[in-house]
Amino acid sequence: MSPKSKRRLIREKVLQVLFAYELNDESLQFLIDEIFIDIKNESDRLFGIELINKVRIHTDELDELIKERVANWEMSRIALIDRILLRIGICEILYFPDIPPKVSINESIEIAKEYSTAGSAKFVNGIIDAILTSEKKLGKLNKIGRGLVEESTTKLPDEN
Repeated sequence: MSPKSKRRLIREKVLQVLFAYELNDESLQFLIDEIFIDIKNESDRLFGIELINKVRIHTDELDELIKERVANWEMSRIALIDRILLRIGICEILYFPDIPPKVSINESIEIAKEYSTAGSAKFVNGIIDAILTSEKKLGKLNKIGRGLVEESTTKLPDEN
């Protein structure tokens, strides 16, 4: 098994902070200070804090996107870890232009495999992928750099 990337470790810590915040309603800053205590690299720390803040700021919007994909399910029936992983993955896709969508999806899947139930990885993958596809069709993806959004050589019938 290969060692985890720095970003994977940061994402896991983001999950831990957001999970503890939802369960205990403790101070977000206290949780960040405690859980990120061993993160010495400033850019890694800043990435984690930015991800936490953007997930918190956009939670209602992210939950609406999730609800649209889980017809006949109450949000409360989705395991808290899965809900948070969905929020993190979707947030990265929508609000982090420099992170390729495939990376956000793969990271969410891998973390789900480690921290959640057997079926969670497939569930998380399906929801995030559906949202990515929808956002692409709506032209709402804001990605920069090479390879961040794969280009198709064939146009769909409804494209100009």
